[in-house]
Amino acid sequence: MSAYFCAHLNFDLKLPLASLLDRHQPLHFIGVGGIGMSALAGILAERGYAVSGSDHRDNAVFDRLRRLGVRVFLEQSATTVAAIRSGTSVSPLVVVSSAVPETNSELAEARRMGLATCHRSDVLAALINGQDSIAVAGSHGKTTTSTLIATLLAATRHDPTAVIGGIVPAFGSNGRHGEGRLLVAEADESDGSLVKFRPSLGVLTNVELDHTDHYPDLEALINTLQRFAGNTQRLLANHDDPVLRERFNASHWWSIESAVGVSFAAIAQEQRGDGTIADFFEDGELVGRFELPLPGRHNLSNAVSAMAACRLEGVSFAELGEAVAALQAPGRRFDFRGLWQGRLVVDDYAHHPSEVAATLAMARLMVDSGRSTLPVAPRRLVAVFQPHRYSRTAQFLEGFAAALSAADSVLIAPLYAAGEAPIPGISSAAMAEAVRQLAPNLPVAVAHTLDELAAQVAAKTQEGDLVIAMGAGDVNSLWERLEQRQQAVDSAIAASATPLAA
Repeated sequence: MSAYFCAHLNFDLKLPLASLLDRHQPLHFIGVGGIGMSALAGILAERGYAVSGSDHRDNAVFDRLRRLGVRVFLEQSATTVAAIRSGTSVSPLVVVSSAVPETNSELAEARRMGLATCHRSDVLAALINGQDSIAVAGSHGKTTTSTLIATLLAATRHDPTAVIGGIVPAFGSNGRHGEGRLLVAEADESDGSLVKFRPSLGVLTNVELDHTDHYPDLEALINTLQRFAGNTQRLLANHDDPVLRERFNASHWWSIESAVGVSFAAIAQEQRGDGTIADFFEDGELVGRFELPLPGRHNLSNAVSAMAACRLEGVSFAELGEAVAALQAPGRRFDFRGLWQGRLVVDDYAHHPSEVAATLAMARLMVDSGRSTLPVAPRRLVAVFQPHRYSRTAQFLEGFAAALSAADSVLIAPLYAAGEAPIPGISSAAMAEAVRQLAPNLPVAVAHTLDELAAQVAAKTQEGDLVIAMGAGDVNSLWERLEQRQQAVDSAIAASATPLAA
């Protein structure tokens, strides 16, 4: 956790956050390339605010921000602070996230110059609290559920604003400015800042300990989510989750296990590797049947919660039934990258044991059913996993091993530290050994670099394999490394086949 966050993020702020945003005051985002920061910057630019931002890397996100009128700086320094102060009589409000340390040179200069600063959660709270809104919280499924809600609302002509922690396929971005009544936001619990949000409708997907760098135990996480729940006008929660069922008071519940005693339910009638056919119930009464093109029970739960949220906002089931058939998951959620030498390569953000287990269960359904959302049905399941953070790996080592043992082969990538100091005895090799202890006959290998990981994929997999690269770090570069490897091979072959000059 950054020094800025510890010293300056005030969870008990009583000021009306809507007044934080003044159209006469420019906003400057330090670290604007981040998934949460870029969404806010783009929406505010579309709403007519003067917006600028800085980051160390240039990417496709910046291209979109520039098109929206955001002034982008590719360095974080005192020079940038001087540039954003020039030409304006009103000093800009500087926005930072928990990822920006107090030692950041641009932030330090902004403080020295007396510029006002705030946390990104304050800006998001001003948007959420300033209009009718739906905020999605919980340990898993937030990005997918908020993506599905925003997509369904857009497809049914409700034109929502959306602030999502992933790329929404229907929008081609993580942020969307809409003219409709509703705003849909992902409420991230990782730093506790969601207690500032006061949405019209809160959605709680599930509760399970994660982010152990911030929460010492499950009780601390429950307390934070209870504070979020207490700030909502209405709360829609997952009745299938035992912690939610026992510790939270929701105005509406959903389930995929039973239609009894809940407001909304989706009961699967057919589950395949290319989707699910389910019956939709309201207050125990059958409303209709729908077909979800996203396989897996976790996606069915995400979908019924999204449909329930839309129903609570007045969208008819007839409209939803048609819109559900075209739903797509957000980027990095079972994201098909391509075919590499007959291997199906998928990128997935799973970085908690429950997420890994859900992703592999969905993939296994594709293998076993012979039906898939991929171009061809896979024959074998290869789990490529990158441990994320020493603290999370230490906390859930056995859980990760149990989840990974469901694959036909396992490759462990180098641990992604995310800025944490090493913990003795915690490593990718330790995770591999934990898998071997649970499944002695399961092939397991460890890579020391990402290039070595690509070499292992080439050597230890075969045509027809589904290779799932899972993790929240840089394992998502596997596809590019495989392509580079193939290009090098092709170039070598072409060079060897070139006739010698006479």
